[in-house]
Amino acid sequence: MKAKLLTIALILSIISTVLSQESNSTDVFGKGIFNLMGKDSTWSMKVAARMQFLGTAAWEKGPEGGWINPASNMLIRRARLKFDGFAVSPKLKYKIELGLSNRDMAGQSEFTRNAPRMIMDAVIKWNFYGNFVLWAGQTKLPGNIERVISSGNLQLVDRSILNANFNIDRDIGLQLRHHFNISDKFLVREKFAFSQGEGRNVVLGNLGGHQYTGRLELLPFGKFKNKGDYSGSDLAREEKPKLMLSATYDINSNAVRTRSNLGNFMYNDVGLYETTIETLFVDAMFKYRGFSFMGEYANRTADDPVAKNSDGTETGDIVRVGNGLNLATGYVFKSNWALAVRFSDVTPDLEITGRNKSDQYTFGISKFVVGHKLKVQTDVSFLDIQGETDILLYRLQVDLHF
Repeated sequence: MKAKLLTIALILSIISTVLSQESNSTDVFGKGIFNLMGKDSTWSMKVAARMQFLGTAAWEKGPEGGWINPASNMLIRRARLKFDGFAVSPKLKYKIELGLSNRDMAGQSEFTRNAPRMIMDAVIKWNFYGNFVLWAGQTKLPGNIERVISSGNLQLVDRSILNANFNIDRDIGLQLRHHFNISDKFLVREKFAFSQGEGRNVVLGNLGGHQYTGRLELLPFGKFKNKGDYSGSDLAREEKPKLMLSATYDINSNAVRTRSNLGNFMYNDVGLYETTIETLFVDAMFKYRGFSFMGEYANRTADDPVAKNSDGTETGDIVRVGNGLNLATGYVFKSNWALAVRFSDVTPDLEITGRNKSDQYTFGISKFVVGHKLKVQTDVSFLDIQGETDILLYRLQVDLHF
């Protein structure tokens, strides 16, 4: 805790020092707290903050059909500081995002040295030639669309059970991104990543092999307004249909965690258990005049998903292999009230994982006061797990993004 407080104090002192440079407070809410520009115009920095306040209530389905065992919780779901801009040239951009809430920064282990895990993103983006951009640092891998959409720009309160089971999250490494046009409107984007494979904030080096990720995005009707292909709900009310079709293939060679670069570390009698994990995503985003649709399919396999000791006995750690489906649709009214529904399915390999099939049905209502920057969202979800107790979940969340 002391280390985190000292870090925050250091950040604030740096900001106060930087403010001696030319600075402007932003005139529009949601565009950052203030923008900084070096006196010689060789660097810039936008400083922003965001918060999410979440309340939940949950019930289990009783043996006679009623809802029993109520439970509730209130928490600061996310609290973050964000910095981005350019250095030396507009072709060299950067982004830093720090997570300050305990709920946001899970994942402490011996491989993070039990240090404060505040860094979400710390990445440099260099447009070194034409449409080629090289990224270096820690940030999200080019995975499934719902994961890459910011948690502040989601259509519903939080992401789906597909994402909870199969996403590939953040990692440290290099990414190469490129785009080109087939015609005046038809846009193609390619994204490739080479990363460490153990997830964010691991500081003791590469523990297994490496992770390789490739993503292809096809936009036959051109770009979405305001980067709407990576934002929930059609707040821009696209005047013409916009569509993105995409696929991601990820190989984590000699992975040591149960969910590729997430989950528990797998140990055996000689150290860390390693197995190669492959993940496939196919997804789509469509928007038109307030209507939106997002679909995702996920598949995860592993060479040997059951962790074993050197003598062949099982350790109890199992890679979460299986399939998932996520379908979400919604409509934004001109009053900026919005309705959304989502169906999510996760089908683990029962023989391997011992986990049952799960279906989740979610209905949500949102009021966008200032787009995604100031909004109130509420939803109710019914989780049906075969052979287990059904769960009813209600959530209410307020987002505030400066």
